[in-house]
Amino acid sequence: MWKPRLIETARMKYLGIVEALEAGIRSGRVARGARLPAQRAIAEALGVNLTTVTRAFNEARRRGLVAAQAGRGTFISKTVDGETGEAARPLIDLSMNIPSQPSDIDFRKIFPQGIAAVLGGARGLLHLHYQDSTGSEPDRQAGASWLGRRIDGVTADRTVVTGGAQSALFAVSEVLLNRGDAIAAGAMTYPGLKAVAIQKRLSLKSLDMNEEGIIPDAFERVCRQHAPRALYVIPSMDNPTTATLPEDRRRALATIARRHGVIIIEDDPYAPLRPEHIAAMAELAPDITWHIATLSKCALPALRVAYVVAPSATMALRLAGVLRATVLRAPPLMSALVSRWIAEGALDELTSAIRNENAERQKLATSILGDAAFAADPYDHHLWLRLPEHWRTADFAEHTDRAGVSIMPASAFATVAHPVEAVRISLDVTPDRGDLEDETDLTCKSDVATDTRRQGRGVISRSARLVSDQSRSRAGRACSL
Repeated sequence: MWKPRLIETARMKYLGIVEALEAGIRSGRVARGARLPAQRAIAEALGVNLTTVTRAFNEARRRGLVAAQAGRGTFISKTVDGETGEAARPLIDLSMNIPSQPSDIDFRKIFPQGIAAVLGGARGLLHLHYQDSTGSEPDRQAGASWLGRRIDGVTADRTVVTGGAQSALFAVSEVLLNRGDAIAAGAMTYPGLKAVAIQKRLSLKSLDMNEEGIIPDAFERVCRQHAPRALYVIPSMDNPTTATLPEDRRRALATIARRHGVIIIEDDPYAPLRPEHIAAMAELAPDITWHIATLSKCALPALRVAYVVAPSATMALRLAGVLRATVLRAPPLMSALVSRWIAEGALDELTSAIRNENAERQKLATSILGDAAFAADPYDHHLWLRLPEHWRTADFAEHTDRAGVSIMPASAFATVAHPVEAVRISLDVTPDRGDLEDETDLTCKSDVATDTRRQGRGVISRSARLVSDQSRSRAGRACSL
């Protein structure tokens, strides 16, 4: 069995995993037909999150290096592209939660135009130099202005510009938490938090959830039993459950946190996509809340810019000290570009266009899934599909993988030993909404569809669109995307 490793010089971590695997195959150190370790085992061995490994598996399949076998796992291909055998089959990736690319936004124009405008300013070339780890004063002012539209009381001296939400989350944890500390989070939560918990040896305490998110009584019980140091919460369009905490529940969680001396880490990347305002935890309890707001979900992941609002200016400086020792600071040129977009209103236009595109894709998903058991927000990037009784999540994920569609199983998000049978399906990876819809006629003419329909199960189309098979079995209706 392949011993996981990662080529550090690769452009991206997931590519480092793929390149290491390919090098092992071509050198003969990895045997053809050998079974790969489970994705979770690889993630733990390499100290990366499960999403990174999933992307690596997707890329390895695209290159024809590996193939999945339902019920057995993933194996090294008998032949590799460039030798003999069939070319790799295209993989439809519905596992990554990234913003859509609206048709009315031309990124090939707005990027070079924006960067040229930044560099053409009187102090433009300074954005190519090192800057303070809190972010430059203009960038912090811009971030505070943008956040201040939905959070009262945000000031520049409490705002830190960081290189993305994941590095911000790790840095905040480094400021607040020590090895062995407990952190409370939903039964389903962001995999990036799980990765931080592994790196810092934190103890994750699971909180029961319902259709409105974390249940306050569950948080109260965990506070009494485990005395967590912090509460991690995604208040708007939760990843993966899509739940949005109503304001009364947010107030209840803040009250409980204050009573038990718990710090709140509010990771709120999706709030800009919601048309209506709900008070943030940072507004309801600013003295105990660290608010993280990334541009990766409401604009572009490539910007690598996120803002952190600390409880005080002093705590903001402590956070900057951690950033200085790790990632140094956010990319100055991208930070300046975002500041310009904020000032010109271009960021709001981009977010609005993504919101509208999400709404159309969610309508498409709803029309195809019909009465399947799924949760969704009209403006979200993803949906949360609950599986019928006869489907186990692991089997379903393997089945879709064989059909050429990658999704994220509940196990990637679980803080409990036995998670619900569900999968997260992202709707925005495919650039063109038309591609998401084309080539599916529900006639079940393909070999995969015919075979699975005989079993009374749903199928996943080989095209880049949503599919639902209306067939039924004794176990109930099966739907897939």
